[in-house]
Amino acid sequence: MAVRPGDGAAVAAASGVTLDDVRAAQKILSGVSRVTALEGSRFLTGLLGSPVHLKCENLQRTGSFKVRGGYVRIAGLTPRERAAGVVAASAGNHAQGVALAASLLHVRSTVFMPVAAPLPKVAATREYGAEVRLHGQVVDETLRAAQEYARRTGAVFIHPFDHPDIIAGQGTVGLEILEQCPEVRTIVVGIGGGGLAAGIAVAVKALRPDVRIVGVQAEGAAAYPPSLAAGRPVSIEAPATMADGIKVGRPGEVPFAIIAELLDEVRTVSEDALSSALLLCLERAKLVVEPAGASPVAALLSDPGAYEGPVVAVLSGGNVDPLLLQRILRHGMAAAGRYLSLTLRLTDRPGALATLLGVLTRVDANVVDVSHVRTDPRLGLTEVEVELHLETKGPEHCAEVSAALREAGYIVMP
Repeated sequence: MAVRPGDGAAVAAASGVTLDDVRAAQKILSGVSRVTALEGSRFLTGLLGSPVHLKCENLQRTGSFKVRGGYVRIAGLTPRERAAGVVAASAGNHAQGVALAASLLHVRSTVFMPVAAPLPKVAATREYGAEVRLHGQVVDETLRAAQEYARRTGAVFIHPFDHPDIIAGQGTVGLEILEQCPEVRTIVVGIGGGGLAAGIAVAVKALRPDVRIVGVQAEGAAAYPPSLAAGRPVSIEAPATMADGIKVGRPGEVPFAIIAELLDEVRTVSEDALSSALLLCLERAKLVVEPAGASPVAALLSDPGAYEGPVVAVLSGGNVDPLLLQRILRHGMAAAGRYLSLTLRLTDRPGALATLLGVLTRVDANVVDVSHVRTDPRLGLTEVEVELHLETKGPEHCAEVSAALREAGYIVMP
């Protein structure tokens, strides 16, 4: 799905963030943030028929672009504000970015994180120097707690995307892209609240207005399409996606104005596309990315003919919980037809499982896991239910495996 900003709606005026602000941020970040690599992708280049490059912000300090904006925002505080400390709320990337930035600037930081935040992200935030407070089941509750803490203590609240300094810091990614790939024609970037996309748009459109900038959201957390249609930020109910880095229910006021003015298009991608893109980055590019970071690649996979090359896809982050990564990879393999789960009923007698495995061997399906159920009341006295998890070679092979089992007389459950 694609939405063009301004189609049928009043376009908001761009905020006060300028190219000079982004260039000033680049000077502030010199020696602090990394100039991340721009890596070519042979697979995506072949798919699109024109050069595709990956901007590897997953290899940035703290594992995402967030340290850029966080550092610029905290560096701009007055001595009195710094003395009061800073506070942030985040489930992961912003938390780590603020923690490191504050530590580098010798500012006390407190970060509120959801109770269920992945343990590796909590541990990393603490290691970067922040005091971590676990509060709330969802980020909205955590955010309110952080804002209340700021009101009570005088600490400066560092918003993850809705501030000009944050946007200017993120815009340094756009300057690097133009320096690394002067011939770029299209930049594809994920959108949550909009800080990164807005910053890139400010920098790139000022220097290269001919470059097309495409934003990407997850279908289940796409607040920008209805907001652009309405001409103002609107909230969506219960955003749901595996891509927690772009799981934002309402655009920020400041980035929305810029995105409505400067972005060429906003697209949405499915969960299957996100998991397939993450798997592609891991297997073909040898890059670990989180689902939000893989969203630009998901957009390229979903509609490869829609982008004029050379294309730069921004991999915004690589902080993915190992347990989530395991589930996503399995989902991605299933979406690509390389992983098949089946439930069968067969007669419970000696040798029955060996016979079943023999069928699978003949069609060259690799058995990853087998489980038995014998006590379900739905089963007859002589029946057993077997759940199989198989590695397969693609959609055609999946169909071949299922057909072979049915031909052998097995009942494949829906």
